[in-house]
Amino acid sequence: MATSSSGVLTSAQKRIALVAHDNMKPQMLEWSMHHRAELSNHILVGTGTTGRIIHEHTGLDIERLRSGPLGGDQQLGARIADGLVDVLLFFWDPLEPQPHDPDIKALLRIAAVWNIPVACNPSTADYILSSPMISSTYNRATPLLD
Repeated sequence: MATSSSGVLTSAQKRIALVAHDNMKPQMLEWSMHHRAELSNHILVGTGTTGRIIHEHTGLDIERLRSGPLGGDQQLGARIADGLVDVLLFFWDPLEPQPHDPDIKALLRIAAVWNIPVACNPSTADYILSSPMISSTYNRATPLLD
């Protein structure tokens, strides 16, 4: 990861994290299948079941971390803080309580702190993936370098 005087310079190939709560996994899979060609240009990482489902149905290479409730959300948060994730696509279920809600809030918080683009639904993910910035370098401001 290159740094500049005003932030982190992300490469044209982004490191994209994919996460979906159980009720949102079908939407994440459908979205991933629809955007398979663009996603194949990037480095993908996902939480356990989400990563497995996407890989099995799309053939995309995706590094799998632990399941969210078993620490996967925290693993992703650590990667964001270490500058190893550029975009977070987290289709969360706003209508279903989650036993690991503190971990979810921590993940979303750390993404905001480190100025990572976050999509919580397919529409926002469409906007992020269709942006010209997804496949170009981008100078992202960070809290430690500003």
